[in-house]
Amino acid sequence: MKQIAVVGVGYVGLVTAACFADLGNKVIALDIDERKIARLKQGRMPIYEPGLEELVRRNVHAGRLQFTTSYAEALEGTEFAFIAVGTPEGGDGEADLRYVQAAARSIAQAMTNPLIVINKSTVPVGTGDWVADIIREHQPQPMPFSVVSCPEFLREGSAISDFMHPHRVVLGSTDPEAAEKVAQLHLPLRAPIIVTDLRTAEMIKYASNAFLATKISFINEIANICEALGADVEEVAVGMGYDPRIGPLFLKAGLGYGGSCFPKDVKALAHMAEEKGRQPQLLHAVMDINADRRRIAVERLEEMLGDLQGKTVGLLGLAFKPNTDDMREAPAIDIAQMLSEKGAEVRAYDPIAMDNARDLLPQVTMCADPYALAKGSDALVVVTDWNEFKQLDLQQIRDLMRQPVIFDGRNIYDPAQMCALGFHYRGMGRGYKGPCAEEKPPAADETDAE
Repeated sequence: MKQIAVVGVGYVGLVTAACFADLGNKVIALDIDERKIARLKQGRMPIYEPGLEELVRRNVHAGRLQFTTSYAEALEGTEFAFIAVGTPEGGDGEADLRYVQAAARSIAQAMTNPLIVINKSTVPVGTGDWVADIIREHQPQPMPFSVVSCPEFLREGSAISDFMHPHRVVLGSTDPEAAEKVAQLHLPLRAPIIVTDLRTAEMIKYASNAFLATKISFINEIANICEALGADVEEVAVGMGYDPRIGPLFLKAGLGYGGSCFPKDVKALAHMAEEKGRQPQLLHAVMDINADRRRIAVERLEEMLGDLQGKTVGLLGLAFKPNTDDMREAPAIDIAQMLSEKGAEVRAYDPIAMDNARDLLPQVTMCADPYALAKGSDALVVVTDWNEFKQLDLQQIRDLMRQPVIFDGRNIYDPAQMCALGFHYRGMGRGYKGPCAEEKPPAADETDAE
C-alpha cells in the first residue's frame, strides 16, 4: 500500500484518486473548494461519470479514500502527490496555469518529507521544469523532491475503464529513480509503460489529442464532400476503417468535437508552435472545420424548414457527448444561439446535462422528456447521440410534431427507415440518401467523366 495525495477533485483528480484507492492504496484527495469537499464527504459527486459514485463510496467506506482542504493533512507521510487541477484556456489560446502554480507553491510550503510530484494535468511543454522551479523556490527549507509528468488519457463517459485498462502509461522525468517508482505504482494496471523525458511526455499528450481531433475534422470534411457528390459518409468511414493504417475509431461524421480537452488542447498546441515561430497550418484547419459544423447544421435546417422565424426547434441532447453532463464547448451552445438569433423558439432535452445547461442557455426551454420536446415542434435536431434517443418510439414522435422534420447531427438513424415513417429527414454527409432520397446522384454530364 502506498500513500498518495491528489490535488484537485475535478474530473481527472477524482477519478485518479478513486481508482488508485481501489487498487489498494491510501489516498487523500484535496481541493481548496470547501463546498466541493463537504459534498464529497456526504457522498455527493461534483460531476457525472458512470460508476464513479459507487467507486468513491466503496473506497471511502473501506477507509482507503479521504477528502480534505488541508495541504498539511494531505501531504503528511505521503510519497506521491498528483497535481490534477484545471488548466483552462487562456485569452490567446494558451493554457492557463494559475491553478498548477498555486498547487505547486502550496505543496512546497506544506511538504515535510521527500516527495515525488506528478503532473497529471494537461500542461504546456516545459511545465514540469517550471513546477520544479516553483517548488524549489517556495520550500521553507530544502527538501528532496522530483517531478514526473504522467499525462492522463481519460475519456469522459468511460474514465474508470480508461484508468483501469489504459492503452499505455506515459511517464517523463529527469530522475530515473522517481520515474521507476511511479511506474511501480502503475504496474497493477498491466499496461505498456513509456518512460521518457519531461518535455516529451508532455508533448505526447498534446500530439495524441491533436491527432484525434484531426481525424474528427477530416471525416467531417469528407462528409461535406460526400453531400456534394452524392456519397454516404457512414459507408465511406466503414470502408476506410478496415484499413489497419487508418482504423475505424474517430471517423464518425457529425457536429464536431467539444468538451474540456480537444478544443483547448489543439488551441494550446497551436499557440505553443506560434510562440516558437512555427506555422501550425493543419491545426488551424482542424479548428476551422470543427467550428463550421455548428453553422452547417443550422444552414441545413434552414434548407429543410425555410425561414426559422417563429419556428419551434427541439434539441435532442445538450452535453458535448453521451454519458456526461459536461457542457464545455458543446455544439448545442452554438446551435441554440444561432437558432435563437434567427428567430426560432428553442427547446431541449438531455438525460443528464440540463441542470448544467440552464445558466448557459437561459433562452432555451428545458423539457421533461423527448416526447414533451417533440410536441408541437417544427423540427428536431439530434445534437448528442445518447442511446436513449436511438430507442425512441419514432412514430409517436412524428405524430406529436407540428412538422415531421428531423436533422440528425449524429447520424444515429437509418435514412430509409425515417423516410418510411414519414419524416423529412436529413443527416450529416449522407449524400442523396440523406433527405429521404430527394436528392439524386450527380448526372454524368455534371462530372468530369467522359
